Amino acid sequence: MDILIPKKKWSFVARWWWLGVLVLAGTGAAGLYWPRPGQQLHVAASRLTISPVTRGNFQEFTAIDGVVQPLRTVYLDAAEAGTVQQVLVEEGTTLTAGQPLLRLANPDLQLEMVNRETAVYELMNNLRNTRTQLLQNRILRQNQLADIDFQLAEARRVFNTNKVLYDQKVIARQDYLQSQNAYRYQLRRRQLTQQTLRQDSIAMQQQLGTMQESVQRMTSNLALMRRQLDDLLLRAPIGGRLSSLAAEVGEAKTRGQRLGQIDALAGVKLHAAVDEFYIARIAAGQVGEVVVDGQAYALRVTKIYAQVTKGLQIDLAFTGTPPPGLRRGQTLPIRLALSAKAPAVLLPKGGFYQQTVGNWAFKLTADGTRAQRVAIRLGRQNPDYYEVLAGLQPGDRVVTSSYEGYADQQELVLDNRQPDAP
Repeated sequence: MDILIPKKKWSFVARWWWLGVLVLAGTGAAGLYWPRPGQQLHVAASRLTISPVTRGNFQEFTAIDGVVQPLRTVYLDAAEAGTVQQVLVEEGTTLTAGQPLLRLANPDLQLEMVNRETAVYELMNNLRNTRTQLLQNRILRQNQLADIDFQLAEARRVFNTNKVLYDQKVIARQDYLQSQNAYRYQLRRRQLTQQTLRQDSIAMQQQLGTMQESVQRMTSNLALMRRQLDDLLLRAPIGGRLSSLAAEVGEAKTRGQRLGQIDALAGVKLHAAVDEFYIARIAAGQVGEVVVDGQAYALRVTKIYAQVTKGLQIDLAFTGTPPPGLRRGQTLPIRLALSAKAPAVLLPKGGFYQQTVGNWAFKLTADGTRAQRVAIRLGRQNPDYYEVLAGLQPGDRVVTSSYEGYADQQELVLDNRQPDAP
């Protein structure tokens, strides 16, 4: 037979005892994760970086590296294919415009030049012969016309005389009609000869004009080929320094192949790559700055390359006189402005931001012996400063080094006597 066992009930004292244990455990756990008011840590002041909060002009900018390049570079390409016959200068030579650099040899082009010259001379000779022949034909036609004029005049005289005699019944009608027909024949003959002479003149002019145009075209082609032969002697298009020349005697070069380049001596520019994050904020005319030997020089963006390769490629030019002694390929640090300068409260950048994300910082007390945790709010930033929006005032001093090891403290006691580790 089953026996009913009565359910045990917690006593009043036991319930309150266990509740107290749970409260104490929770309080202990909270103390492990949240700093308690007044919690302090002694830290050696020599291990901290302390920076003052100041008021000044804040400007967003990005730091990039610029490579010195000549303001103008002219590339040397082979206008005609050929074999390097002679190199007349060396790399690094300062050139004048038109100075010969190297000579190429192209036997095929030279042979074609001879053939074309021969063809032009033959055509010009044919033109002279044709002109002479046409002139002779014209003279022959004019002689025929002169003979016809004489015969026409004689036929006219006979006809007029016979007409008078026929009217006076001195000669027979047959003689009169014969002289009339002879006159009309000579008159018609003269008209046909004049027409033939006129058509021959027109045909002669057209033929001479066609041949003359052919000679002019071939002469133009010949002049073009002469220029091609002249291109076998490579000359400097501008004055400057020959920064590279890739040519050795006996080396074959194709048309359009790069042979070298000339850097103009007047002026330099800086070529730089900007992170793609700033593409939308870069525009022509944007200003920048570079410091050389302690002196700042203003820059201006002059060109933005359309193709983005390893960042946005830009060119910057000096707005004034560039620094002396710059050499091609030299690298200079550039501060490229992304906004205009505006008054703001400034806090130098430091490692503290990694632990606080700009939400709080250790601010030193007036006597400089302690650093208390205060809430702050930061805005924009550049490679040097944060813009302070709230929590700090000009004149405050802040620990800006890394907070690793004491990010859960409420106050730091600065000890100048011993370098306590956190």
